[in-house]
Amino acid sequence: MAEPLFLDTPQGRRIACHRREGKAPGVIFLGGFKSDMEGTKALFLEGWARRTGRAFLRFDYSGHGRSSGRFEDGAIGDWLEDALAVIDRLTEGPQILVGSSMGGWIALLVARSRPERVAGLVGIAAAPDFTEDGMWALFDPVQRSVLMEMGRIELPSAYSDEPYVITRRLIEDGRRHLVLRSPLRLDVPTRLLQGTADEDVPVDTALRLFDHAEGDDIRLTLVKGADHRFSAPPLLDLVARTLEEVIAAAEARQAGRQD
Repeated sequence: MAEPLFLDTPQGRRIACHRREGKAPGVIFLGGFKSDMEGTKALFLEGWARRTGRAFLRFDYSGHGRSSGRFEDGAIGDWLEDALAVIDRLTEGPQILVGSSMGGWIALLVARSRPERVAGLVGIAAAPDFTEDGMWALFDPVQRSVLMEMGRIELPSAYSDEPYVITRRLIEDGRRHLVLRSPLRLDVPTRLLQGTADEDVPVDTALRLFDHAEGDDIRLTLVKGADHRFSAPPLLDLVARTLEEVIAAAEARQAGRQD
């Protein structure tokens, strides 16, 4: 397997990336909370990009995978900075963002921060504002007290033997990056994919995002029985078809602006 290239960010973090050249608009995969760029969806999309000749980029946030730093030291704002550095330094022109779980939140923040660099967006079980609505809101008084006094709390993970370390900084920084409490304009083709059997990101989150976001080309697809991983072969095929639809819509918009 090829070694990643490394990008040093303005904040002094070292981000591991895999990039392939190809047709524009390029596609960038944004992974989930404590996930890395070697996951099923990231590698599937890289294979899809290779077959179709599309430019593609996957990377590890700081504290994830091959990138520098410790996971528990990170927060949403840091990972947004990592994504922006990768986009600014390693890509040209508007990109299609594919965000999985937390990556869906990061993608929305990128679209808000760099609207001129986003041509389209695909959210896979997107988890906007999850630190507030999926963590803090569900903590009992004892957990909240421990988090605030000790600065961290450990939660069991369904995906690893190691617990999730949730820090006070993660919660407080998350509040500075909420997207469902203020206007969210998405003037690009946007597709949201959500499984009804997702135990990590409930359907209500997808419905809330769909209702809240403003734009003239936003669609939500609910897949009965699909879980949070969204990585079974039929679901990966759906991701590819959805991505191709977004690319076609983005290209049609660009052609229309040039006429």
